[in-house]
Formats: sequence, structure tokens, C-alpha cells
Amino acid sequence: MRIATWNINGIKARFDSLAHWLKEAGPDVVCLQEIKSQEEGFPRAAIEALGYNVAVLGQKGFHGVAILSRHPLEDVRRGLPGDDGDVQARFIEAVVPNGDGIVRIASAYMPNGNPIGTEKFAYKLAWLGRLEAWIADRMALEEPLVLAGDFNIIPTPLDAKRPQAWVNDALFQPESRAAFRRMAALGLTDAIRAVDDGPGRYTFWDYQAGCWQKDDGIRIDHLLLSPEAADRLRAAGIDRHTRAWEKPSDHVPVWIELGA
Repeated sequence: MRIATWNINGIKARFDSLAHWLKEAGPDVVCLQEIKSQEEGFPRAAIEALGYNVAVLGQKGFHGVAILSRHPLEDVRRGLPGDDGDVQARFIEAVVPNGDGIVRIASAYMPNGNPIGTEKFAYKLAWLGRLEAWIADRMALEEPLVLAGDFNIIPTPLDAKRPQAWVNDALFQPESRAAFRRMAALGLTDAIRAVDDGPGRYTFWDYQAGCWQKDDGIRIDHLLLSPEAADRLRAAGIDRHTRAWEKPSDHVPVWIELGA
């Protein structure tokens, strides 16, 4: 089973790129973030015509997440538990059955948190705290779990071309990085680092200042695996070539392959 995550940065603006990539890469499950669309405006029919079932949590103009799956989507849950007053569309999970059992998959678009010292950074940390509670709850099920998405966290200096440029950014703050480590401490495996611990493994290049041309990137899109999923990890990669496409997202797809 191939599972991918992609911050699409606007489903309407990037639908042609998404359709091309789905045909090219053939993923079984795709977690999308920042769809910037309400559910009624999401191109469900066009994606279903490509062979995918669809679950969406949308929001007009901002945020929004979705899961696309060649397999049925069961037990779909929308929104991260822990704050009934949180209206930002950032989290959706589902159970995906296959011939080997099931995989629980979540698509998450975590808060950016900038500027530091504002309510936006406080919201980021509170949201990550809720996510940790969700992870602990799901890990108790002892089932294959994939937490995928745009984490808006640069885990280590190795995950940035110029780490010094990010020292005053919410993505690279000690509190943000500590939250990532706490997720790992709950038993989750960073799939990309499980197969490649070298530099240059970026998933985001800003549109400004020629960042793509200079390969001035960062790694903020991740797939974290429970032990039951990590045991089945066969490969992981980053489809960085999509960043060179016409009208690209500033993020690229990241994927894993799970065996039986």
C-alpha cells in the first residue's frame, strides 16, 4: 500500500497537477492539506472518476484537509478532539481496510504559529498538545497508524538548507521541535528518516527569493508511523520533481510503501 501526503495549497488551483500526479504515482491513499475549499466546492466527482473515495473537512478560503483512497473509507472522523470551540479545519482521520487488515490514517494541517509571542503561537502549541493526546489514545489500539501531513515543524537543523534563517520562526522554535520529539517518544517513527538520514531531504520551498532554484528548502511534511505500521515500512520518498511543474504548490508529495 502506497500512502502519500501533500499540502496542495488550493485544490482548485492545483487540480490538474493533482490529477496528473495521481495517474503518474498511483498512490492508494492520499492525505491532502490546505485544500482551501468547502466540502461542496471540492472536486469530488472528478476525483472519484480517477478511482478514489473521498472524505473532506473543508473551510472557505483557508485550511481544509482530505483523504483520498482507492479502498473504502470507514470510521471517518472530522476535527481534532479536545476543543469543541476550534473551528479551523485541520484534521481528518479514517480507517482504510485492505487485504491485510486495516490502516488508520490521519491527514493533519498543523498551525503555522507565526508570529512568535502572539495568540497564533499559543494556538499552535495548544493544538500540538491536543494532537499528542490523540496519538496516545490511538496508540493504545495497537493497530497500524499513519499520521500524515504538513506539520509546520522543522524537526532538526538537518531538515533545513539554512537553519540559521529559521531561528526566529515558529516552525523551528524549541517548543515546536520538542512537540515533535514527544510524538516520537509516544512510539511513532519518522518514515523519511527511517530510510534516509542524510541532508537535502526537503518538502517545501518558498515561492520567494528563488528558493526552489537555490534548493533552499525545509522538511515540514511528515509521515509518522506506529510500530505496527513501521514494521511494514518498505520504502519512503519525496516527489520533489512536482515543485518544478507549472503553477506548483510550494510543497511536494511525500510517500511511503507498506508491505504485508
